[in-house]
Amino acid sequence: MPYDPVKRHIAIEKLVTRIGSEGQEKKYYRIRPARWYGGIITADCVGCGLLCRFCWVSDTVMRRPADVGDFFTSKKVAEGLTSLAKKCKLDLLRVSGGEPTIGKQHLLALLENLQGTGYRFILETNGIPLAYDEGYTESLAKYNFVHVRVSLKGCNEKEFALLTGAKPEGFKLQLKALQKLVDAKVSCHPAVMASFSTKKSLQSLLQRIRQISPKLADEVEIEELILYPHVVRRLRSYKLKYYMGYAPERVPPEQV
Repeated sequence: MPYDPVKRHIAIEKLVTRIGSEGQEKKYYRIRPARWYGGIITADCVGCGLLCRFCWVSDTVMRRPADVGDFFTSKKVAEGLTSLAKKCKLDLLRVSGGEPTIGKQHLLALLENLQGTGYRFILETNGIPLAYDEGYTESLAKYNFVHVRVSLKGCNEKEFALLTGAKPEGFKLQLKALQKLVDAKVSCHPAVMASFSTKKSLQSLLQRIRQISPKLADEVEIEELILYPHVVRRLRSYKLKYYMGYAPERVPPEQV
């Protein structure tokens, strides 16, 4: 049965966040350098409100968030990110591996700790918490070193449901997040997993985004499938067919 993506985000938050002596803590399982964006330091968090069938995270991280990772304060995550960034001589930071907007207090405190450090922060999100949580995008607007990448799961409601197993109306929340970011004047762009989409459905999506912002429609990032072995197994189990995908070692430079 399709699940409610809002209810699932809220339920997952209870598993992967807690209140400690220094505020809201969140679960993470590693901090690492990554090749994307030309080089970026990544803190991989635990927990997402979507179960994307093409996601690169392991089945354990996806399905058993209560059993993975450790709780960290925002200050500890900021220190881990900046320390590794200095060592690797990189100036881009992000949180990935799960949904970084789960745990609003934690994320905002993390950004507060990074304020004035000179680093840029890429907030990669499915956008759903930004859509249902009133005031979230306005809170992000005060951090001018943050750029938000909203990762759309397919090009329409039907594809969203097929790729996530969630109720199709969740796709409208993703588009609503883009609208709210534009309204709050937060730097952002949409990315779309298009490996399962026809050119016609992609063009239809671009028209919908253009209604939000012509600028965003011109800046859509085309995301394509990376065929990690566990992803291939997952796609086979769901009998999902794709139009385009790359082995991890053969991702084109323009996709990195």
